[in-house]
Amino acid sequence: MRIVLIDDSESAVTYMAGLIEAIPGCDALTFQNSEAALQWCQGNDMDLIVVDYIMPGMDGLRFIERFRGQVGKGEVPVVMVTSLDLKDVRYKALQLGATDFLIKPIDPIEFVARTRNLLKGYGALKALNNLSCHLAEAVERATRQVLERERETIQYIARTAEHRDPETGRHLLRMAHYSRLIAQRLGLDEAVCEALCTAAPLHDVGKVGIPDTILLKPGPFTDEERRVMWRHAEYGAHILSGSTSPLLNLAAEIAYCHHERYDGSGYPRGLAGEAIPQSGRVVALADTFDALTSVRPYKEAWSLERALDYIVGQRDRHFDPACVDAFLSAQDEVVEIMRTFAEGRGVL
Repeated sequence: MRIVLIDDSESAVTYMAGLIEAIPGCDALTFQNSEAALQWCQGNDMDLIVVDYIMPGMDGLRFIERFRGQVGKGEVPVVMVTSLDLKDVRYKALQLGATDFLIKPIDPIEFVARTRNLLKGYGALKALNNLSCHLAEAVERATRQVLERERETIQYIARTAEHRDPETGRHLLRMAHYSRLIAQRLGLDEAVCEALCTAAPLHDVGKVGIPDTILLKPGPFTDEERRVMWRHAEYGAHILSGSTSPLLNLAAEIAYCHHERYDGSGYPRGLAGEAIPQSGRVVALADTFDALTSVRPYKEAWSLERALDYIVGQRDRHFDPACVDAFLSAQDEVVEIMRTFAEGRGVL
């Protein structure tokens, strides 16, 4: 353990250093200049500082104030050496961060006892802090592992839905990345953006409950078939809800509301405006844009310009205006996503 001793008197620091060296495991570093001591402390670790109050240049009070202002020095014990009658100085030192006091002339038994006690307390504090850091790291590792398993689970479920509905292809990848891009341009927290990207591919998982005669029908739906198809939103929410996983709960929310429309004309609940969860408003735009720009059995892929014109035209109607503005502000990134996850490329 390193103890820093600061006193402009050579005899004083030599005397204190002798007392410190007699304590097993302790080394004394002596300074007769407080500026030099402060500079050394800035780049080094120590377990205790003993500083005299009256010194030329920077006195003990100013030293404590500047030392406590250094990063990571808030818990190091600092002992000020003062005269018995300097009560106001001791009060000021406490306000600035002094831990304890020694009265001149220094009593060797008191000095050693106080030093041992302070070192023991600071050692316990460092051990507790180290334990807290180790526990925090362990929790972080465990959390990452849980999130990775959740992401894998979501990918497997999404693949199941993809095999059920052959139209999807790379759609799940593209719309997931569009969703993250919109969320980022909306200024959402990065963790929220990543969660949206992870959960969005499950938006149509409820299609596993739709009969093949309807799901795989190449032509337009009848009114009755359309009503059956609409139920995939409810099926998806039912499949994914009730989990303790925030990601799966987010996926359930998306599945339930990604066909709602900003003007209230969507399904299954006819929600409007901000009554639609933000996740649903983001994914609605991402999902629709990719559907428009993708080849489907019943249509050719729209050009980027035509699809963007449609998105703009549906501002305040189908889509949240804020989401539209966010999407339009990121056209270069949109093109890059289209190129990166074109059919036959990318992995889900």
